[in-house]
Amino acid sequence: MSDLFKYLQERPYPGRGILLGNLPEGQRLCAYFIMGRSENSRNRIFEVTEDGIRTKAFDESKMVDPSLIIYHPVRQVGDKFVVTNGDQTDTIRDFLVEGKTAEAGLRTREFEPDGPNWPPRVSGVRYACGGYQMSILKAADAEGTACTRNFFEYAPKNGVGRFISTYEGFGSPLPSFHGEPVQVELPQMTAEEYADVLWNVLDADNKVSLFVKLDDEIIIINKHQEV
Repeated sequence: MSDLFKYLQERPYPGRGILLGNLPEGQRLCAYFIMGRSENSRNRIFEVTEDGIRTKAFDESKMVDPSLIIYHPVRQVGDKFVVTNGDQTDTIRDFLVEGKTAEAGLRTREFEPDGPNWPPRVSGVRYACGGYQMSILKAADAEGTACTRNFFEYAPKNGVGRFISTYEGFGSPLPSFHGEPVQVELPQMTAEEYADVLWNVLDADNKVSLFVKLDDEIIIINKHQEV
């Protein structure tokens, strides 16, 4: 298993990241963060909604193009919990409400239409049993002419989590995450401790917002609202 905190310290630009897993004592953990290089991407905060959170412009006057940066990263759908790095959250929600699967919804979607990086769409769904699925939709080639869809399913295991992100680090174009979601050790900590450690290992220049959910406790940190 990997040390998640060391893994993130070694990667100054993983982009957007999803963590799902169970702590040693069984609590269910979810974390999601966003990073940004442009002023438009960095001009964001997380805001709580009725069924999860959404991204929102911190300074509306500076918002240039909201199409790929304003969305609902987290939505509760009955006894299922959905977390993604884009508006595919709503696609998954709609399919689940109709009694269909998250995979069926994601098969109607592909990577983000933003070349030459073609940002992957990464998603996670946790089920009532504690098990969860993760997925990545990524460009099959440098031109973005086709989409590769990878789906992974995990049974709950105490002390173990999985992490997936849009990128592996810097590059031109940015290198997409590859392979299976990283298996990481999850030490026993409080929600506040997880939020504090995760926020501090993320690159100071690029981090924008962090969401942590431990069972029913939720913590949000926004760089623009730090005190």
